[in-house]
This record gives sequence, C-alpha cells and structure tokens, in this order.
Amino acid sequence: MPRPRVPDRRARILDAARTLVLAHGFDAMSVAAIAERAGIAKGAVYLEFAGKREILDALLLQGNVRMADRVRSELGDHPRLSDACRATARALLDDPLMTAAFLDDRGILGSHVMEETDGRYRERHQRVVQWFRELQERGLIVTDVDPRTLALALSSTTIGLLSAARLLGPLDPALLEGTIDTIGRMAAAFETET
Repeated sequence: MPRPRVPDRRARILDAARTLVLAHGFDAMSVAAIAERAGIAKGAVYLEFAGKREILDALLLQGNVRMADRVRSELGDHPRLSDACRATARALLDDPLMTAAFLDDRGILGSHVMEETDGRYRERHQRVVQWFRELQERGLIVTDVDPRTLALALSSTTIGLLSAARLLGPLDPALLEGTIDTIGRMAAAFETET
C-alpha cells in the first residue's frame, strides 16, 4: 500500500527552502537539507520539483506574485508608472527573500539568475512593453517615447540591480529603497499631467 501523501507538501518544501536560502544561500542549499527541514523524505521533494533550481524558481515566482498582488491591492489595476515603482519598492522590502536577492545576489541566489536562459526575462520585458503601450493608450505616459525603449531602460535598470551588490559593493535596504524611488522619479518624467 502506498504511503499517504504529506499534507501541504509543496508549501512545506517551499517554506523550508526559503528558510535555508536565506540562512545559507542557494549554492549551499541541498535537496536533502530541504527535505530534512520540511520533515519529509528526500524522494518526496522530487515528486514536486525536478531539483533545487526549480525550487528557487518557484520561490522567486511566488515572491513576484506576492509583490504584484500587493501593488495591485495598494494602487488598483491602473497605477501611474512612478507610483507603481514606489509601491514595488515597498513590497520588495517587505519580502525578505526578494530583498535578499537584490542586496546579496551571489550569496542568496548564487549563480542562478545569470545562468537563466529559458526566456523568462524576455517574457517579462515583453509584458512591460505591453503595459507601457496600454499606459500610452490611456494617456498616462507621453506618446513621444517608444514603449520598447522605455521598457528596455527600466528593465535594464532593475536587472542591473540584481548584480549591483556583486559589482559595486554591499547594498543596504535604505539604499535599495532610495534607488527604486529614484527609478520612480525618472519614470515620472514620462508621465503625462492629469
């Protein structure tokens, strides 16, 4: 007779992985350690995820969804660009894993972000371009800027933040918040007067 399924197995795995990533970083985390922390067998982890990369992907996706939901609940479905940047900063800083990903890219995420080749950043970028087109259609950003160039400028800035700690030195939450606020101020230059 098969063993009964552990209730909330996926959530337990993700909770355990989040704790371990924050404590030791992605590269030092193992599937065995995740299983032990979650109180399940190592094989049960593989029933949910192919490996630890997929677990981190799920954690980052979960964090992005939480942040987007928070921004939507705070600002509604149609925020101004600058307000969305600032609300995103607040949501980011309230999520320890997402904040750690920006403040300590190598220690927390290891080499994970820079090794991604599955097109997720390109897809995200295309969603941002589409959002900017919608903002233009609603008259919320100026029409004399190409949404593709604005999206590339902002995407490059945020993707660059993921490697800033490694390339420029340690960052702290106040500097990260101020940087995102500055991005919001720069974005405000493209908003129309309403």
